[in-house]
Amino acid sequence: CFLYSSQGTMMDNRFATALVIACVLSLISTIYMAASIGTDFWYEYHTLSPAENITENGKSIWEEFVSEEADEKTYTDALFRCNGTVGLWRRCITVPKNSHWYSPPGMSRANDMTTNCISFSLSDQFMEKYIEPGNHNSGTDLNRTYLWRLQFLLPFVSLGLMCFGALIGLCACACRSLYPAIATGVLHFLAGLCTLGLVGCYVAGIELLHKKLPLPDDVQGEFGWSFCLACVSAPLQFMAAALFIWAARTNRKEFTLLKAYRVA
Repeated sequence: CFLYSSQGTMMDNRFATALVIACVLSLISTIYMAASIGTDFWYEYHTLSPAENITENGKSIWEEFVSEEADEKTYTDALFRCNGTVGLWRRCITVPKNSHWYSPPGMSRANDMTTNCISFSLSDQFMEKYIEPGNHNSGTDLNRTYLWRLQFLLPFVSLGLMCFGALIGLCACACRSLYPAIATGVLHFLAGLCTLGLVGCYVAGIELLHKKLPLPDDVQGEFGWSFCLACVSAPLQFMAAALFIWAARTNRKEFTLLKAYRVA
């Protein structure tokens, strides 16, 4: 689309190559961002002996986990005990397929497990976090409350900016103009800032939560591959933004100099 500039002349190969690379980076970052939003492995908990901790009372744990009255402390304790994973939209735990505590002789309990998930509702996403998780009388923890809300909103803002930038790019293609690519680059830069802010908010939120609810000695926590996809998406957005802006500005500057030379 951008092979011809707004003046109808053939574009320099450098600019065409930069724009193609920028479009590829933009596409990859969009795919990574969408995949990270839609998956549940932003943070993972690993219990050293999950079968023994879950099988005897797995049913009660699951009932508490999915209960509408479950507070932050209740479902976080379940995540600790049941190899839980947390995404932006859902939380999951590993529980026995058979809800009864008894397993027939010869059946391995560890192999008779399944992962069940429950989604955060919109009210959950905007719910206030408390200074003492689970204690509504302890007051609102504003830091964790707004960090949680931002980590929900920022990825959608990032995707929206990139889609709007792509729309501007398509309009520029139809007009055979390279200059609107600057706007596409600026929008990708803002999207990168949103993605970077998302990553920072999520890390800060997890750290603050673990200060309130420390991990048990037999539980290990780590960031998952969904979180890594978001981390990779941010630099891709910045690189795409830099290429869009460089190609548009440099091409226009060279044309201005060439036009001044011809007039002279």
